[in-house]
Amino acid sequence: VQLQASGGGLVQAGGSLRLSCAASGSASGIVSTGWYRQAPGVQRERVAQITNRGTIDYADSVKGRFTISRDDAKNTIYLQMNSLKPEDTAQYACFAWAAGTRYWGRGTQVTVSS
Repeated sequence: VQLQASGGGLVQAGGSLRLSCAASGSASGIVSTGWYRQAPGVQRERVAQITNRGTIDYADSVKGRFTISRDDAKNTIYLQMNSLKPEDTAQYACFAWAAGTRYWGRGTQVTVSS
């Protein structure tokens, strides 16, 4: 499984960004996928996850602001991030679990200015 992430950038507090993560290869074997983030000096945090059955969970820090979704026809997941805060600044990386292995996409930087 190969994952290609895009959509990061610089935004002011209160703004929005949408991240995308496109899967290729053995994408049909993916059982769950989502996003982690990590900021310097902060523990890595799983932001959101969606399973192949449609079960979704979010980190408490983003509930009500972030929405994960997927387009199965495009093998792509999205993370819509609204009401962004400076503390959301981090490197965001998408992941996918398939056949007992976690695959990672290259991270994309999200920077929220105050």
